[in-house]
Amino acid sequence: MKKQYVLLLLSCVCGMGFAQEHHHHHQQQEDTTDVFFRHLKLNDVVVTGVTGDTKLKHATAPVTVVSHKELHSTPSTNVIDAISHLPGLSQLTMGGAISKPIIRGLGYNRVVVMSDGVRQEGQQWGDEHGVEVDAAAVGSVEILKGPASLMYGSDAMAGVVILHPSPMPAEGSMLVNAATEYQTNNGLFHYTLSFAGNQKGFVWDGRFSQKMAHAYKNRYDGYVPGSQFRDVAGRLMFGVSKPWGHSRLTGSIYHLTPGITEGERDALTGQLVSSWTSPKSYGRSLPYQQIKHYKVVWDNAVNLSWGYLKAIVGYQQNRRQEYEDEHHHHEADVYHDHDDDHDHEGEHEHEGEEHHHGGDLVPSLYFKLHTLTYDVRYLTHERGGWRFSAGIGGMWQQSLNEGEEFLIPAYRLFDVGLYATVSKQLNRWTLNGGLRYDHRHLHSDALQDGGSWRFADFSRNFNGVTGSIGAVWNVSDHLNVRVNIARGFRTPNASELGSNGIHHGSIRYELGNRQLKAEYSLQADLGLDFTSRYVSAQLALFANRIDNYIYTHRLPIEMEEGYQTYAYTQGDARLLGFEAGIDLHPVHSVHFANTFSYVDARLLHQPDDTKYLPLTPAPRWTSELKWELTHHSHATVGHRHDEGHRHTHFVRGLSFNNLFVAAHLECYLRQSHVFRADDTETETPSYTLVNLSAGTDVQVGRRKVAELYVTVSNLFDRAYQSHLSRLKYADLNVLTGRRGVWNMGRNITFKFVVPLSIM
Repeated sequence: MKKQYVLLLLSCVCGMGFAQEHHHHHQQQEDTTDVFFRHLKLNDVVVTGVTGDTKLKHATAPVTVVSHKELHSTPSTNVIDAISHLPGLSQLTMGGAISKPIIRGLGYNRVVVMSDGVRQEGQQWGDEHGVEVDAAAVGSVEILKGPASLMYGSDAMAGVVILHPSPMPAEGSMLVNAATEYQTNNGLFHYTLSFAGNQKGFVWDGRFSQKMAHAYKNRYDGYVPGSQFRDVAGRLMFGVSKPWGHSRLTGSIYHLTPGITEGERDALTGQLVSSWTSPKSYGRSLPYQQIKHYKVVWDNAVNLSWGYLKAIVGYQQNRRQEYEDEHHHHEADVYHDHDDDHDHEGEHEHEGEEHHHGGDLVPSLYFKLHTLTYDVRYLTHERGGWRFSAGIGGMWQQSLNEGEEFLIPAYRLFDVGLYATVSKQLNRWTLNGGLRYDHRHLHSDALQDGGSWRFADFSRNFNGVTGSIGAVWNVSDHLNVRVNIARGFRTPNASELGSNGIHHGSIRYELGNRQLKAEYSLQADLGLDFTSRYVSAQLALFANRIDNYIYTHRLPIEMEEGYQTYAYTQGDARLLGFEAGIDLHPVHSVHFANTFSYVDARLLHQPDDTKYLPLTPAPRWTSELKWELTHHSHATVGHRHDEGHRHTHFVRGLSFNNLFVAAHLECYLRQSHVFRADDTETETPSYTLVNLSAGTDVQVGRRKVAELYVTVSNLFDRAYQSHLSRLKYADLNVLTGRRGVWNMGRNITFKFVVPLSIM
């Protein structure tokens, strides 16, 4: 179920991450989905902001928080899909397996995703490149909306999605968790197993997950070829947690094999062309991708007399392969200007892949990306209302081309950033601010393909100064006013600077521009939130000006027959918008929540057909009516204690707690603000989706033994196309006149979670 009411309450509040130990304690004390108690306990929630642990009521920039309980009860096909229905958030999709986060109309390399404390790096410049993270391993999510370059440097211009692991078990305990899920539309089957413990300060956490889905279906297309996918993931963490601090080593693997939906149709029948033997097959069919992501993170913290020192280092390797046609490997006439060791490494990789696929199938595109990230920071304890922090962070990156086709050049990147922040508490006021300096160096390798130079050898250096300043006025225990001004910074990526080839995800030929400048943004946020026993209301306004905004435009030439040619250019842009919400809870167990999100994104000084930024989310209204039939919570503030301990008993010793039913409405208004030039975008008509959901905790005595959730998505099987679906622009159906591929139809999701505690 999409639980926007809690998230809207926090939509005007800032933080960079939960303090995990506190978050675990909070979860133990409040095992409920009821927003009444969350409203009253806001002052107990702590986030880890730029100046250390901060109560939500004292933070300035807008953030949305998604709890572990909410992630469990939300039907989705990946972790970004699970959070994409929140106010101010959207997803760019390429079928069920691939989703990219869009924050207030900005995405791609303008959004940073943090996982296990480090930047998730997986070639996020591409339409068909998702986020390679196991959703089952995510304990909670924070979404920072607005420029966050102060903490994360380049690329955090739109905001940050922070994926937190599950909190550590309490001292002396061990936890076993098993969960499974099934979806009826695409036959999605998912299971995950985990085992975590904390014994005398030694902590560990291990998890294995697997997911598979066949093609999804809708009323207009039937089953959609290429929408099937499979993934498998593993994670292992071990370390120590002592009074002096902690040291933890985490390793994870994630393998995803998504099909590629091209949307090609038969000229006579209008049916989607397929290479499968059965639409319900879970196997691979051409074309498809194979993505392997490996990550190791070493996280350390030391408690000192005046504060604490944190250091985190991470290494990631992302292998992205695209298979199009069955053919034998041939010796390509390719010359790289880097050393021969890379060529030999690529040959060995190809040999391994050929053996794996029976010796006759090799990837057409193959990107291998190495990333090393580092961050060291010192944060002081609060003294006299003052708190300070300072740090250094950055990354080293190398990308290699090891396929037979080429889109972007191989490159090496190094960046470093220095930052400092300060905050001051003054009675009902909280003030904070900070500055950061970044330097990024990028070097592109030349490449000769078929006797001509496809990529040139070039280097670019970028320097940026960013910062933010904000204030919170806690007018009363019920009303908060927040204001924040932040400057964002983003350097052009390797695709924008040097691409020269067919981008199958965009179905076009793309040309980079080595003269592009860095983007700079200046965003102002104003937020108000009111909380009472019966009504909660929120309003978040933002205005964002971006200099040198990078986008593509069509050229009147064809670099490759059958593909339109687009080149990167830039201009100035401005984005205005808001998120608003109201939650009415006239009685303890009933909630009626409504939200509205809107963004107007324009290029300045442009004619009508190019004045709107592409991929701007449609205005969205959501409404949810929820009834909690039973509820159990330790929170008793302003509420009768006995009323908070109601259970429904069906058999002796067995009870159902936190039992709820809900009806949810998602209404997407018509999106007519589109980039019309060269038929880049078309208008998207309005549509409304109706969802139903129910869930409960199963208890034996006072012990929870299971969680059950059932959700019906798209109850009336509405045929629709999301404005941010790239499949919207696939082939025309000559019989119906409809263009593109449509989104998933009615889908019923069943989730079953079994938590076990071993003391």
